[in-house]
Amino acid sequence: MYISRRRDLLKQEEQSTQDKILSSAKQEFQEKGFLNASLRNIVKNAGVTTGAFYGYYDSKEALFAALVEEHAAYILALFNRTIDDFEKLPGEEQTERMVDTSEDCLAKMLDYIYEHYDAFKLLVGCAQGTSYENFPHQLAVREEDSTYTYIETLAGMGHPVEKIHKNLIHIISSSLFAGIFEVVVHDMPKEEAKEYLVQFHRFHAAGWSELMGIRFGA
Repeated sequence: MYISRRRDLLKQEEQSTQDKILSSAKQEFQEKGFLNASLRNIVKNAGVTTGAFYGYYDSKEALFAALVEEHAAYILALFNRTIDDFEKLPGEEQTERMVDTSEDCLAKMLDYIYEHYDAFKLLVGCAQGTSYENFPHQLAVREEDSTYTYIETLAGMGHPVEKIHKNLIHIISSSLFAGIFEVVVHDMPKEEAKEYLVQFHRFHAAGWSELMGIRFGA
């Protein structure tokens, strides 16, 4: 019984120490960004020793990853799953459900972002110098690939799309996610962000409709 209680107390102490490190790191990264954040300050403000820090994390980037990795992975998985499911649909159904599918995915993203807002403040504004600074680009690349796939689907349905410059496809795909994460950059209240994204998506869909010569939802 004593050994079990002692083990539980040690686990609680370890969790408390780790929580202090993460809390201190979040504040330091938010204030200074990853590149300018001081590991010395993080350790000092957490009230732990450098040795204790390295018992949990082997580098400053590993510490940053502990704050954001789960949340970046969730959004990437959500987006990939949405595209994978969408591309399994018959071509006519893809065109019919394009707007609804996109809106549903964006709504789920937005809900998750606001449930884990601090993590996305780090991802969007403080990640320079880490592997996560390319997080929006990863999403844009998948969006770009899915656009080419849909264009091929349209061609297979007897609706060839007039050639769209590859750089334009890249820029539009990148602008989609730059626009989505503006809600974090500008600290929009969630209800305002919802309204903004509806209008932003409507604009985005209308542009693709014009370029592809196709009417979504019909």
